Amino acid sequence: MNILILGATGRVGGQLVTKCLHDRHHVTVLVRTPEKIQINHASLTIIQGNVLHKDDIVRAMHGIDVVLSALSTDGTTTLSASMPLIIEVMEIEGIQRIITIGTAGILQSRNTPNSLRYQTSESKRKSTRSTEEHHKVYDLLKQSTLEWTIVCPTYLPDGKSVGKYRVERNFLPEDGVEISVADTAEFTYSQIKSSDYLKSRVGIAY
Repeated sequence: MNILILGATGRVGGQLVTKCLHDRHHVTVLVRTPEKIQINHASLTIIQGNVLHKDDIVRAMHGIDVVLSALSTDGTTTLSASMPLIIEVMEIEGIQRIITIGTAGILQSRNTPNSLRYQTSESKRKSTRSTEEHHKVYDLLKQSTLEWTIVCPTYLPDGKSVGKYRVERNFLPEDGVEISVADTAEFTYSQIKSSDYLKSRVGIAY
């Protein structure tokens, strides 16, 4: 399978690259700073570019089967500004499947069903700027023709894969407080071959 990974220099993105290569997929990454990719592999194509430039996305999307996006907010609007371009190019290229990393804040509230968690007291985060970026991406994907899945981890510490965790469509599993980067990457990678959560968010926690 030909897989494009966006956000490949981040914590989850880096693990996704390793997992995809381990299973002998061909991996393309679009990165601003190629030197940050420390992997040298025959099945890895590194394209220098920016997700805010449509031409760069077009180059990266050529021949791709699945897109994995682990783009972070990084205090900017890159996430929400790039997604319309990503969706547009995918639709033009006929690429259907995209799996992205979101945040538990954009899952539904259990106490206020018509609200998202970050809009209620369920979310303990004081700042909502990052979650608002993810909310914009969620809205954009809902309006697209793509087969999307948004993996929504709660607190995301580094750490080894435990291999046992709970997932729930559109909600954070009850009393879930954290999930490691490794297990988030593991579940996200597993969705490449799964149609269980098409056009839905998935909460993930221990």
